[in-house]
Amino acid sequence: MNKASEFINKMVNRFRFKKNSVEINQGIEIYGRIQIRGNHIKLGNGVRIHSSDKSNVIGGDTRTILKTISNGRIEIGDNCGISNSTFISQCLIKIDNNVMIGGSCKFYDTDFHSINYQLRMSVPDNTVVSKPIHIEEGVFIGAHSIILKGVTIGKFSVIGAGSVVASNIPEGEIWAGNPAKFIKKVPKL
Repeated sequence: MNKASEFINKMVNRFRFKKNSVEINQGIEIYGRIQIRGNHIKLGNGVRIHSSDKSNVIGGDTRTILKTISNGRIEIGDNCGISNSTFISQCLIKIDNNVMIGGSCKFYDTDFHSINYQLRMSVPDNTVVSKPIHIEEGVFIGAHSIILKGVTIGKFSVIGAGSVVASNIPEGEIWAGNPAKFIKKVPKL
């Protein structure tokens, strides 16, 4: 039964990649069934994605979701590891090479709705703010973290589990909390 469900998941994933014109490179491994909506999605070489409760118990209550809205783009670099996380882009979410993303993380480059009541209630709400997210090389993002619009996380930085990141993080630092605050520099070897 396990081999049969793996085969079915593989076929469903292939169909979704093709239907949404996802640009895929070599050596991609997907465990479980990924959800894809929208276009302009690119996955680099050697990307590993967990998208089921059986493949990774942390964040196992969710699947990996890649969704673009309007002209949004999602670009995931080489050798990245992602566990049951959500990426929703109306602008750009760019993940550089060798990034590790813990279970059930959320990346939102848009506010989805205006913060002004009257504008929020208008249809359509044309005042939604979107700004790119950029996760630089070698970053580790702990489980259940939320990365919000306009954020850049510098190379080799670490985000503690359960953090909400709403501002830029410099290179080589550890940040954690809600809102995320500086903890210390990443120790050098």
